[in-house]
Amino acid sequence: MAQFTLPKNSKYTEGKSWPKPAGATNLQEFRIYRWNPDDGANPRIDTYYVDRDDCGPMVLDALIWIKNNVDSTLVFRRSCREGICGSCAMNIMGGNTLACTLGIDDCDGGAIKIYPLPHMPVLKDLVPDLTSFFAQHASIEPWLHTQTAEPETEWRQTPEERQQLDGLYECILCACCTTSCPSYWWNGDRFLGPAALLQAYRWLIDSRDESTGERLDNLHDPFRLYRCHTIMNCANTCPKGLNPAKAIAEIKKMMIARVV
Repeated sequence: MAQFTLPKNSKYTEGKSWPKPAGATNLQEFRIYRWNPDDGANPRIDTYYVDRDDCGPMVLDALIWIKNNVDSTLVFRRSCREGICGSCAMNIMGGNTLACTLGIDDCDGGAIKIYPLPHMPVLKDLVPDLTSFFAQHASIEPWLHTQTAEPETEWRQTPEERQQLDGLYECILCACCTTSCPSYWWNGDRFLGPAALLQAYRWLIDSRDESTGERLDNLHDPFRLYRCHTIMNCANTCPKGLNPAKAIAEIKKMMIARVV
C-alpha cells in the first residue's frame, strides 16, 4: 500500500518566543512563519509581541515594528504601503491578502498568524518565489498588439469601450488569487492561473487590440485555460475586489463563439 507523507524538511516546528516589550500594556501577539535556506533547519513559527501604542494600525505596520524593534532578521516584501504595488501579499489568518491594507483590529481575536503565500517555493521567511507566476503573466503578452499604422496622436476609445476594462485593469499582480486556487496548486506548471487569465481577458476585449485570434490561439489548450473549475477562491480573496473567475468564463465564451 502506498503511503504518502510530507518531506521532513516541510514540517514546521515551534520557534522562538521573543520577550514582550518592557512597560507595554497594550500587546498583540503575532505568530510568524520563519525559514532560512542557509541553515538547513526546518521552518519554524516564532512568536512576537507588538506594543500597539507604539505601532500603526495595519498588519504591515506591525511587521515593520517587529523588524525595527525586535528581530532585524525577519524578511518580507513591502513597498508602497497603499495597496497598489502588491508586494506585501501574504497569508494572514488563513487568507491571502495585502498586509498593508489589513488592519490589526480586523483580524479575529487571539494571535495573528502570518505565513507566505501558499503553494509557492519560499525564498526566505515570508518571501515566496514568484518567478513562474510572472513568467506565466508574460506568456499572455500583456501589451497592445496592432497591425494598422499608428495614429498621429493616440489610439482612441469611446467611453463605452473604455468602461469594458473596468474590473480588469486594476489588477496589481499580487498573486493572492493565483496562490489561493486549488486548480493552480495541482497544475501550476501548465495552468496559467486566475491572475494571468484575467490579464489575458483585459487585452482580449481591449477595442484597440487587433490580435484577438492569436491571443485565443495562445490560450486554446487543455491546461492553460480549462483547468479552471470555478471554485471562486480567486474572487473571494482578491484584495482589489476583482473577479478573475468571471473573466475566465468570458474567455471560454469567446472560445465557443469563435468555434460556432
